[in-house]
Amino acid sequence: MARLYVLLFLAQVVLAVIALISCLSAEEGDIRALPRIAWVLIILFFPLVGSIAWFVAGRETRAGQPGGGRPTGFGLTGRRHRPIAPDDDPEFLRSVEERTQSQADRELFRRWEEDLRRREDDLRRGDGEQKRPEA
Repeated sequence: MARLYVLLFLAQVVLAVIALISCLSAEEGDIRALPRIAWVLIILFFPLVGSIAWFVAGRETRAGQPGGGRPTGFGLTGRRHRPIAPDDDPEFLRSVEERTQSQADRELFRRWEEDLRRREDDLRRGDGEQKRPEA
């Protein structure tokens, strides 16, 4: 019987921690009924009831939208995902592709490639002559 009480106590603590994290990370517009500080105090002083109350009445739900109550393209916090790096941003990639399509850029790249090939050939010829033993 003592094990059951310990298990229930741990479940209550985990629920309170999750509710506290959810409350502290919620956007200001997503909190209903009370100010954030009031919800934090309720969750801390009444862990079981406060946690359940937070999940039921404290946070704003976006019902009727796909993605579990969140609009598509939004993360767990309800904020829109932003690309982390430029190569993850489709708009950036499209703009790069448009810029590289210009004829001047193509000509510049062609000249760079020719110059690079010429230098590599010069290095190969130079390395081959240095490695030959003199007789």
